[in-house]
Amino acid sequence: MNKICLISLGCAKNLIDSEQMLSMLDGAGYAFTDDAGEADTVIINTCAFVESAKSEAIENILAAGELKKSGKLKKLIVTGCLAQRYKDELFAEMPEIDALVGTGSVEEIVEAVRDTQRRGRYGDINAPIPQGDRAVSTGPGWAYLKIAEGCSNRCAYCVIPSIRGKFRSRPMEEILEEARALTRAGAKEIIAVAQDPTMYGMDLYKKRALPELIRELCRIPELRWLRLHYLYPDGVTEELIETIALEPKVLKYLDIPIQHINNGILKAMRRRGTGDEIRRLLPRLRERIPGVVLRTSLITGLPGEGEAEFQELCDFLREARIPRVGVFPFSPEEGTEAYEMDYPPQETAVSRAETIYRLQAGIMEEFNASRVGKTYTVLCEGYDPDTGLYVGRSFAESPDVDGYIYFGSPDEVPAGEMVEVTVRGELDGEIAGEIAQKP
Repeated sequence: MNKICLISLGCAKNLIDSEQMLSMLDGAGYAFTDDAGEADTVIINTCAFVESAKSEAIENILAAGELKKSGKLKKLIVTGCLAQRYKDELFAEMPEIDALVGTGSVEEIVEAVRDTQRRGRYGDINAPIPQGDRAVSTGPGWAYLKIAEGCSNRCAYCVIPSIRGKFRSRPMEEILEEARALTRAGAKEIIAVAQDPTMYGMDLYKKRALPELIRELCRIPELRWLRLHYLYPDGVTEELIETIALEPKVLKYLDIPIQHINNGILKAMRRRGTGDEIRRLLPRLRERIPGVVLRTSLITGLPGEGEAEFQELCDFLREARIPRVGVFPFSPEEGTEAYEMDYPPQETAVSRAETIYRLQAGIMEEFNASRVGKTYTVLCEGYDPDTGLYVGRSFAESPDVDGYIYFGSPDEVPAGEMVEVTVRGELDGEIAGEIAQKP
């Protein structure tokens, strides 16, 4: 039997594509392994958003190519964003690749595995999002839920519209049907993802329908937590704020990617809204949603960022005290407007990102200290034998980006169970505590 190893790289939306492919392959009767060295076929679902993601994808492809030379691995299939973005170059420069599957052809993965010819499959990246079963790989206790695909914002530095297509909302009932299935299967937390969730419904319903979707999701009895990723600043309307504030199942954790705070840079990068509007939005969110934890993402070294603009960004972070920040050096991507602009040297962008990390370290310490003595509901994700403690997340920790809460318990806590944990301090930079009581 053909044994398959699927390696999923990149974002949560890509992971959902991987889960759909796994489900289709399982339905076709294939067996699976996590060890590429034991596989007959390796599928690498790739990201191509920035240079580091492309490098990671290429490294995985080359490693699989070495396995082909040994004779065990018979077929290498590359799917996802790298396959979509560089379809001509990959076939020409990497003979170890047997098939390419673009982002518009996820549903063709079984045919790609069976096909004996070397070919690419490229469906319409602007077509409606295909519905299909998923072999959920997260959890237990939580799962991602894609509410839309693609992006129509056309930020000057971003290649996503050319890889993933224009923004397309999924029909609301289709989303709710999948959410019900996920919760019936044991998901207590659902993380709603899209490139720009605040645009949800603009294409299908001619209005911003995210608040309505949130309210409908919160009516699912088995759902305990609903987490939102991501909210573009200009799309955070009064209705959305009110909905988040009033719905107890919506976690008071908002990831709002701002990228920069300087008005000139934001305009040049074709970001909607201004830095002045961002400065007004954050205090409003904290006032309307007490206890809200904010996260954002930033890019250092963007075109137009001199020392004055960078210092403005640093000053903003000192004032705003956003506890969770991801920062990335600017990656000039061919095919984007920013690629043709003047921007600081890469070493400057990297150095500035490191400065932001040092600045944020103090803000994070302050945030962690404010949590000592408080009790939080925590979704257990398992046991860590190295520390002898259980590992989980509260409302303030999103998977893969925010770390964990470590906690001790006199009784066994199964993965996927929710417990109350009192924070006592830190453990190697992570929050640590002890179980208080079971809810």
